[in-house]
Parts: sequence; C-alpha cells; structure tokens
Amino acid sequence: MTVVGSRDEIWAMTHAERAVLARDLAGLESHQWAVPSLCGDWVVEQVVAHLTAVASIGRLRWLVSVLGARFDFDLHNARRLAEHRGATPAETLARFEAVIPASTGPSGHTAAWLGEVVVHAQDIRRPLGITSTPSVRAATVVAEFYATRDFAVPSHSTIDGLRVEATDGPFRTGAGPVVTGPTVALVMAMAGRAAYCDDLTGPGLPSLRDNLRRAHGTPAG
Repeated sequence: MTVVGSRDEIWAMTHAERAVLARDLAGLESHQWAVPSLCGDWVVEQVVAHLTAVASIGRLRWLVSVLGARFDFDLHNARRLAEHRGATPAETLARFEAVIPASTGPSGHTAAWLGEVVVHAQDIRRPLGITSTPSVRAATVVAEFYATRDFAVPSHSTIDGLRVEATDGPFRTGAGPVVTGPTVALVMAMAGRAAYCDDLTGPGLPSLRDNLRRAHGTPAG
C-alpha cells in the first residue's frame, strides 16, 4: 500500500511539519541552540538555517550555487547556511518561520523536501529531548521515497536485502530478514541516523547496522 499524494498535498504536509517544528523551537533556551544535532557537525541553529536555505532556493539558484562551489556540496551547503543564519537564534528562527509556507525546492522531487524537514526536525528534537514527531502520513511519504532510490542520501542501499515494516502505519517494502519499528525511526535509519536503530527490532537489525556503516560511513553501534 502506498500513500504518496499529489504535489500540493505533499507541500501542505511540508508546511505543516515546518510549523510544528517552529513551535517546538520557540521555547528553546539560548544555550539549546548550540546543542549538537544528529546531523554531522551542525548544532541546532545551523540545522534550522539549513532548512531555511533549502526552502529558499529554486533549481536555477541551486545550480549556480553548486557550480560556484565546484560541486563540493558541503561547501555549497555551508555557504547557503551562512546566508540564512541570523545574527541571533531569534533571528534565525524568524527567518525559518518566514519560509514555512514556501513551496520551493531545488528539484521537482517534492517528497525529498518533505524529507528535509522530517529528518532534520528529528535531528534537532532527539538531542534536545523534544518528544514531537512528524505525522505518520508525512513520515510514510518520505519512507516510500527513500526506499526507492538513493537521492540525497543512500537510503535505498541502507535497506537493501531487508524486509522493512512500520508498526504504526502502512509502510512495507523489500524482502529478507525483517526490521520493524515506527515509521519515523525507519526514515531516520535510512537517512543514516544510527541512533534510531535503538527504536527498531527484528532479525534484520544487525544487517541494517552493517548497511548503515557501509552506505553512510556510520558507526554500527
């Protein structure tokens, strides 16, 4: 069973997930903006600025930026993050709030840009102990997209040879040893966040950890 909706429906989910994240961020203390996220070396404020950048750049501007960085995507992301980070966390949040209704992305892969906010919101929430999670429908759209291809992350490679099943929604895919858990945990594992393996169970879990190490360079523990 698939739940992928129209482009308009997926953008509406993206806007809704941004709004929920903005509400979560509104209550942060100043020191919490400097807490390390689950996204590489970025702290919370940098992840938020990145989300603003992604929502602010269309295909042409993205291509110009990537060409200017000579296809160094880390440099491209760092430049765009710096562009959209405010002088203070409050300004960074205000800039993010301004793009909540934006329906702009570097490509027509709308589910990928929903994935940006679903994954990065959890990159922020988990280290901060915030219990909000994306809607199961939004997470399912992202899971279905991630399971079919290696787009921005090697998500399909991460679940290669496994049967992956959500315990809270309709997402099911693959064949092999089974891995089960909440849809958002499956999404986060496909995105390379090994910490979310702790939320998963099943005989395929050791293979998933191995796949994470190979596909993402992620510690398997």
